[in-house]
Amino acid sequence: MKVAAFTYHAATSKQEALELLARYEPEDARILAGGQSLIPMMAFRLARPGHLIDINRIPGLNDIVLRDGAIHIGATARHAAFERPVEPGPTGRLLADVVASIGHAPIRSRGTFCGSLANADPASEWCMTATALGARLRVEKAGAAREVAAADFFLGIMTTALDADEMLTGLALPQLPADSRHGFYETSRRAGDFALGAALAIYRLQDGRMQEARIVLAGAEPHPRRLAEAEACLNGEMPGEAAFKAAAEAAAAAIDPLTDGQVDAELRCDIARAVCHRALLRSLA
Repeated sequence: MKVAAFTYHAATSKQEALELLARYEPEDARILAGGQSLIPMMAFRLARPGHLIDINRIPGLNDIVLRDGAIHIGATARHAAFERPVEPGPTGRLLADVVASIGHAPIRSRGTFCGSLANADPASEWCMTATALGARLRVEKAGAAREVAAADFFLGIMTTALDADEMLTGLALPQLPADSRHGFYETSRRAGDFALGAALAIYRLQDGRMQEARIVLAGAEPHPRRLAEAEACLNGEMPGEAAFKAAAEAAAAAIDPLTDGQVDAELRCDIARAVCHRALLRSLA
């Protein structure tokens, strides 16, 4: 199906893009970066913006910069940029681990990190990652800017704290300490499909015991969040089967599971338990 008619704008500066957003009626203008979610939605008439504002020609928006203990990611930085570690420590390795499960190579070469966050699909690997790492998102509109914590940005299924005249222009991912370990696991019906469930587990290993544990799931609830009940099962414990199984059980019990015509609440909880357990096991690799 072809998309409905729209007016195309090729912004050459961030200011121009923000002014265009402000010029048109709410919801009638949309930002085009990778287009991997927006264009299919337009083709199925799930989205019918009258104006598309292409930001791909704006200098510097695809930058990935290490500064002040964080990885700063611009609005048009592609998924594929993270296939090799963007920094030599545990954060770079974590991002490279996660990105391998995002779609297929053509999607990774075109889709963007920030676009995934702005779309806020419950199964998004990057939404889960941003939440786990405590990302700080930079949100701008004509004449104003604000910073939003990832924990406050995702509000529900494909719903965020972005207003219609605002654009997500970048984010900062705090770098993990050198003694951090992570495990990531995702399951889907076919390689490249949306995840039925995914888990990211992070902790510091100090004197043989886990500290500062973080566990976040994707595809389990309307939006990602840290699961304090599961994290409490890890903190102060030695990494191993007993602690990992307890954390996985706690994660499955803590979620308000998404359901659809193919996955009921019981199965969603079973998936959450399994991916959490397997992510934790991978942290030992």
